[in-house]
Amino acid sequence: MLIGEVARRSGVSARMLRHYDALGLVRPTGRSVGGYREYSSEDIRRIFHVESLRSLGLSLREVGRALDDPGFDPSGLIDELMRQTQERIMREKELLARLRHIDAAEPADWEEALGIVALLQALGSESARVRQRAALASVGEASAPVELLVEAALAETDLNVAGALQWALRQAGSDGLARLAAGLRSTDAGVRKRAVVLIAQVPTDDATAVLADALTDPDVAVRRTAALPLGARGVVDAVPTLIDMVVAGANDVDAAEALGTLARRRELADRIVTEFVAHLAEDGAGTPTRRRIAQALADIPGAEATRVLSDLARSDEPSIALTAAYVLQQRGV
Repeated sequence: MLIGEVARRSGVSARMLRHYDALGLVRPTGRSVGGYREYSSEDIRRIFHVESLRSLGLSLREVGRALDDPGFDPSGLIDELMRQTQERIMREKELLARLRHIDAAEPADWEEALGIVALLQALGSESARVRQRAALASVGEASAPVELLVEAALAETDLNVAGALQWALRQAGSDGLARLAAGLRSTDAGVRKRAVVLIAQVPTDDATAVLADALTDPDVAVRRTAALPLGARGVVDAVPTLIDMVVAGANDVDAAEALGTLARRRELADRIVTEFVAHLAEDGAGTPTRRRIAQALADIPGAEATRVLSDLARSDEPSIALTAAYVLQQRGV
């Protein structure tokens, strides 16, 4: 089969076939009477093999090695191609995100566009000081897009920079709640926890509803971070997590305060006391746990809480008895 017919059937241009020949990658088996390249069925099969390997991202040199080296092991090369592809996809995603940020800012001219690019680079700096300055400088006449600030805040692990980004978000005049809510769906528990902290600063019913979803998060730290602001907002579903925090000694003072806020409702006060009593009855309830529960009951009104405290005041453990007695004295009992 002559080169023109091979090119038509294979979809590989005659120019590329000549290039393959020059490289020794696919050499036609024979020549016609007129001196034209003539390809056999085996040559054509090799052409398709070459094109298949090229479609995987192999260079022509790598294709040649793969086809001609009997001992060639493709696994190592495939692993390297996968790594290169993943890196390329990551770079493309970063570029796409950068372009979207610039588009969201709706720059009036190239000067504004370049300003957004500079902000993106600064917020992505390895230096926390540079990121903090960028966050503080993002508020002004040419404010940064809210989605850019949200993305940076969700990724930020430095507390000082995170604080600057939170301030910038408040100054931006938009809470970016939908974008923050997306952070709760991250596979990274750290991102979800930062999303909770940011959403807790939005004083709206919609934010409270979004925050409540975090009470079912698989990560205990995320659940506890959400329970504190939800308890302060009177969300009943936060009670079990808040009680767990007191029992476990995880930010127990703040958890007790949030429970005290919820306990202003009589029916919740009795429920909270009942759950604390159940923990007191557990075999693993040691002295520190019982003392924390006594302290937490100080903020719970009602006769039932007073009764439990009276029982604790008769404890054989001096620290528990003293704590409960002090709380009772503060309650005027």
